[in-house]
Parts: sequence; C-alpha cells; structure tokens
Amino acid sequence: MSTRIVLLRAVNVGGTQLPMAELREIATELGATDVQTYIASGNLIADVPGTGADFDRALEKAIEKRHGWFRDVISRTPAQVRKALEAHPFEVTEPKYSYVSFLAGKPTAEAIAKAETYATGDDQWKVIGTEMHIRYANGAGRPEMKADSIGRALKVPGTARNLNTVKKLIELVS
Repeated sequence: MSTRIVLLRAVNVGGTQLPMAELREIATELGATDVQTYIASGNLIADVPGTGADFDRALEKAIEKRHGWFRDVISRTPAQVRKALEAHPFEVTEPKYSYVSFLAGKPTAEAIAKAETYATGDDQWKVIGTEMHIRYANGAGRPEMKADSIGRALKVPGTARNLNTVKKLIELVS
C-alpha cells in the first residue's frame, strides 16, 4: 500500500455528478484504506493497493461502470505533489490564480512547441516534467489564454488544482 493523492478530472461540473461519499465508497471497494476526500471536485487521498497507475485505471473503470461516463484519474505521491508545488515557476500574487495541472504523462517537445503557438495574453503557463503550471492574470474565471486548446495541443490529459487546493492536499497527508 502506498499513499496517493488521487485527482479526478471534471467531476461535479457540467452535469457530471459524483458525490464524494460515493467516491470514497468506490475507492474502498477497490481496496484503498484511510480514504478521505477534500471538497467536491474529485480530490481523494488514500492508501492504495498495487501501483498508483493500476489503481487509477481501476477507479476510472469502476466509475464508468457505475455511472456510464469516463473521467481521467491521475494520482501522485505526496512527495511528487510537494515537488510540483515547490517547482511552480510564477510569482504568486493570489494562490487562487495559480494552478498546477497534473498530467497523465510527459508531453513531447513537439507537442509543447505546438501549444506555445497559442496566444495567452497576460496569462502564463509552463510544463515542468509531468505538470503544467499556470498563472492566470485575472483568475481562471476570466482567462486570456485558451487552456483547453493548449491542453489538447499537449496531447496528454490533465486535471488542474489551484495552489490553495494543492497546499491543502499536502497538509491533509502530513
């Protein structure tokens, strides 16, 4: 068993509902222990059996079987999340304006080069390893960049959390 911070992409937005109590139940059925969630946006902390990737795929399949819709699941160890937070390359004026998007893999240099062709205005982003760091000049609710287009160009799914959430997830496992 290893402790993982498990992040689900795009739950409880746009009509896709997954109560956190149900997420905890599904994780427990898959063999996870010490299961807890943080806010209703698909943040799960648990000791999971096997590898993180195996648990992520099993959770994706279990949710799809139960609900009929697929959502990417991406997990990291607490140390990996801490390292991603420490690597954030932008000045943080408001933690809620700065994000880490945890990617399912490392984008290729070609994919990053293509993504860099998109206009971003005063918003900034940078890929470091398997994370995309973002700083919105005016907040995620009023972006100047098209994060979805950049994400598609990277050809690697990801799920973003603002720095307040990232810090809280680290705090919960400490």
